[in-house]
Amino acid sequence: MSLESVRAHLKKWNRDQDIMVFDTSSATVEQAAQTIGVEPARIAKTLCFRSKGDSALLVVTAGDAKIDNKKFRHTFGFKARMLSAEEVLEQTGHAVGGVCPFGLANDLDIFLDLSLKRFKTVFPVCGSINSAIEVSP
Repeated sequence: MSLESVRAHLKKWNRDQDIMVFDTSSATVEQAAQTIGVEPARIAKTLCFRSKGDSALLVVTAGDAKIDNKKFRHTFGFKARMLSAEEVLEQTGHAVGGVCPFGLANDLDIFLDLSLKRFKTVFPVCGSINSAIEVSP
């Protein structure tokens, strides 16, 4: 899966050619910001949480945002519990460092955090540890 599944997913909107692939890593917010040349807050990070049942939910936040456990519980009705690396791969089809809301292995609920609204465009990774795309929130 990964980069290829993201490319196939974005092809539906003619955005597959907009994926940037780098010689350096974009696996962390700091690495991605340095590689792309933007402030870390503009990196859209995708966090994977255990949902009700056996599925997961994804929350996409600005690179400088943190999850507020109290707000998470109030919004979703359960405690925020991050998935293990193995569970992330199983649920999304993407390895940690390349997780994004595109080209997923399973049909997952995806939520965009309000922290993204500060920016005209942000940069999520694209299924690999050395890729990104510029998108509007």
